[in-house]
Amino acid sequence: MATPSNYSTAPVSEFLLICFPNYQSWQHWLSLPLSFLFLVAMGANATILITIWLEASLHQPMYYLLSLLSLLDMVLCLTVIPKVLAIFWFDLRSISFSACFLQMFIMNCFLAMESCTFMVMAYDRYVAICHPLRYSSIITDQFVARATVFIVSRNGLFFLPVPILSARLRYCAETIIKNCICTNVSVSKLSCDDITFNQLYQFVTAWTLLGSDLILIVLSYSYILKAVLRIKAEGAAAKALSTCGSHFILILFFSTVLLVLVITNLARKRISPDVPILLNILHHLIPPALNPIVYGVRTKEIKQGMQKLLRRL
Repeated sequence: MATPSNYSTAPVSEFLLICFPNYQSWQHWLSLPLSFLFLVAMGANATILITIWLEASLHQPMYYLLSLLSLLDMVLCLTVIPKVLAIFWFDLRSISFSACFLQMFIMNCFLAMESCTFMVMAYDRYVAICHPLRYSSIITDQFVARATVFIVSRNGLFFLPVPILSARLRYCAETIIKNCICTNVSVSKLSCDDITFNQLYQFVTAWTLLGSDLILIVLSYSYILKAVLRIKAEGAAAKALSTCGSHFILILFFSTVLLVLVITNLARKRISPDVPILLNILHHLIPPALNPIVYGVRTKEIKQGMQKLLRRL
């Protein structure tokens, strides 16, 4: 009979993902709407990227930031949803040790990158509304390039320790992850070691970065609202707000879904454990599906660019 010490020293080569432990019979039915949303998300974001790339009139900083958001959405979708669908359709539950921690890093890092991108987009709208005469000198292609480097480096450096800390833990006989994806909480629970520092680091890092982004977004929009309320010209206030409408809707939806996800995780003991799992999947799928649709419907320039693209086909 193996001793606990033998379990702790035996290397773990893969994990098994068990989606919805209490309702596994739902998986085939759930795969249908998830597949539809995945195709919508990939197709809509690809259309946004191609439209901005081919349409010269959209080669502006605001649309470059939107391209970055679409790219982040596509990476998040591709990191999570294909594996979930493979589990639902083909029962391919195993995931290698390295692939699990790579998925963990991308989910944490790219989610924070999205938050940071929304913050930069809020600053872009702040300059456009509050300092319109200086907009072209402040929000330049060089600004977008520097902002992109900042977004990637800040979140990459702060979230790289999350999978490293989890990968360095000793894993015992248990290799079944009761989740569809490799979240830090789900994986680290399988360890024989103390995971307090691991979870504390992710908690502090996530709330510091996402919290600071949210504070700066709120500040930007409070200044925008003040500036708009001072506008006297008829219709000018509505026009100014309409330029921020799409962005504000996306931020509100992103923050709301994230908040619901956090609340359900905190209330795990009072609700079914399958609920946070489902919300986690949807958080990596619904915003990427809605972001390009909202911008495509509400932004005249992008709508016109898409129409030109369709006429070329």
